[in-house]
Amino acid sequence: MQITEPSRQIDVIHSTDVLVVGSGPGGLAAALAAARSGVNVTLVERFGCFGGNITTVGVEGFAWYRHEKTIEAGGIGREFEDRAKDMGAAVPESQSLSYEIDSEGFKVVADQLVQEAGITPMLHRLFVAPIMEGDRITGIITESKAGREALLAKVVIDATGDADIAHRAGAPVTHPPREELQAASVMFHVAGVDKTRFMEEVRANPQTYADWSNGEWTVETDGKEDDMFSPFLKKPFETARKAGVIPADLTTIAGTWGAVHDSGEMTYMNLVHLGNCDGTDPADLTHFEIEGRRQAMMAIEALRRFAPGCEGVRLRNFGMTLGIRDTRKIDAQYNMTETDVRQQGRFDDSIGIYPEFIDGYGILILPTTGRYMQIPYRSLLPQKIKGLLVAGRATGGDQVAHAATRNMACCAVAGQGAGIAAAQAVKTGVELDAIDLTAVQSDLRKQGVRYQ
Repeated sequence: MQITEPSRQIDVIHSTDVLVVGSGPGGLAAALAAARSGVNVTLVERFGCFGGNITTVGVEGFAWYRHEKTIEAGGIGREFEDRAKDMGAAVPESQSLSYEIDSEGFKVVADQLVQEAGITPMLHRLFVAPIMEGDRITGIITESKAGREALLAKVVIDATGDADIAHRAGAPVTHPPREELQAASVMFHVAGVDKTRFMEEVRANPQTYADWSNGEWTVETDGKEDDMFSPFLKKPFETARKAGVIPADLTTIAGTWGAVHDSGEMTYMNLVHLGNCDGTDPADLTHFEIEGRRQAMMAIEALRRFAPGCEGVRLRNFGMTLGIRDTRKIDAQYNMTETDVRQQGRFDDSIGIYPEFIDGYGILILPTTGRYMQIPYRSLLPQKIKGLLVAGRATGGDQVAHAATRNMACCAVAGQGAGIAAAQAVKTGVELDAIDLTAVQSDLRKQGVRYQ
């Protein structure tokens, strides 16, 4: 059965040079970079805050890969961390030389960054359709409490995470079946932890990255990670299964904690992993939001009973939405490969570097030796559609490449490159696939980005 939606007139309420849709690390970095390059920028976000996975999901470990010899791009991604630290919205991360960004505090950090840059903020607006003139995107239609509205732009940056705009505009995308996607997660934070007793147990029974391989899944490393400390929790949940607190067949509850605060809060609890969840399917999202919270409460009960220092633990809050790692990706003008991310890929059109950090599809490689790859501009360019760039985790690449480029700090690197490229296209009046990459790289350098 189908219905026919009547045609209707939609008011154009806004025009801009660069329109960024989605404000996660990739979209926020893109908007800031474009605005700092001197063009008018509008940032559209479906939730009531900027920050994406940091704020809406609660992924606080922005750069948990960082170690003494790690080489990074710097730029806006590092600025997120430094600004959060300066504003009291970050604490030292438990397994690295980075700062864990407070998911609630970063909402204010992002507000300030957006306002300082002169970006037009548009929260509570959901993208529903592209506006096309032939094969060129000229804006988007949004839905909100105000109804449908049209926003026009010279360049659109798709930072939805799921390539929503590229897909609906007709760009070719890849979309693996749900059984091949990385698991979704429910992030949550707890209170009531006795920090002294909890950390005594951590020091008495330290966990390593080798412990991530626990029977339910096996994690491939390159060996150097195996003896490194990891804030990994597994034993309380194994005991809970034996005691009947967690069903015996529910073997995926395990994972990491982020930081334990003097106040008794323990944040960034990444313990619930939900396979076969397609983040573009609202039926899946509905099911797993509910199922994920159910599993999280079982995890909390297991901590209460079987983890020293957690006897008084209670839920503080859930993230506002599921953490989705993997859905659509564009078939870009260049799709990054496993070889690129494992063997320090180098590109003439590099827009930034990213350390040799792979986390996903059963692989964990940490950047402790100074190795790094470059991010090619072409991996942001969708095929067949003009006026559109893609930033964030939907850039072009194969499965293992995605396990690197999906990470938030890498999304920020690609986003900053996208923002500068979009501004160049606006200012010079050339197509996105014909801009002067030397000029883009010069502007990247001016904005503090290492791209070589």
